[in-house]
Amino acid sequence: MGLATRNMTMAAALAAILVVAGGIYVIGPWSGNAGRETAGSCDGVLDRAARLNGVNTGAVAAFTPVERQVDVSELSFDDANGGRKSIADWKGRFVLLNVWATWCAPCREEMPSLQALQREKGGDAFEVVPVSIDLGTAEKPKKFYADNSLSGLGFFHDGTMGVFNALKKESLAFGMPATLLIDPQGCVLGSLNGPADWASADAKALVGRMMEAEAN
Repeated sequence: MGLATRNMTMAAALAAILVVAGGIYVIGPWSGNAGRETAGSCDGVLDRAARLNGVNTGAVAAFTPVERQVDVSELSFDDANGGRKSIADWKGRFVLLNVWATWCAPCREEMPSLQALQREKGGDAFEVVPVSIDLGTAEKPKKFYADNSLSGLGFFHDGTMGVFNALKKESLAFGMPATLLIDPQGCVLGSLNGPADWASADAKALVGRMMEAEAN
């Protein structure tokens, strides 16, 4: 085999590795479920999402209800102890999923309001789930929690940015922070890109309507 042929073969092999690695990086957090609209598991979600129109005002005016079914129940990340979690672990509960990072100034400013929302509304029916996408270990975001007394919030981490990239692929995340409201079946009701005051009356009204819409 000539040098040119060997180089072409090596280049092809490297390209294949990069394609595979890229696929794992993007869809890995979904365990193969990314990019697939659901059939059956999210029945009725569009009607419930549409009922959130009209309460997405003021501090949460940027919230956009979904117009297609997207099941994120297999989206996965680590908990504070390094154990693997997925949205499916919250089945039966509403979730506010917030994707943030310590290097994102609006994210940092938003965290106390998320803690306030969790303290007021959190419980058996609803939980705020913030997922740090700081690359590498969880040391930085854990220090941020400690420095800012965020003991009222659960801690979750994805050191690969795979969660953000998977949501971006689904056109649910465009920048930081990115927040999703998710129903008890793991189906997305809507998203808000950018910061918001989640302790505001507007945000609480949105969360309240979400839970009412599911009951009706």
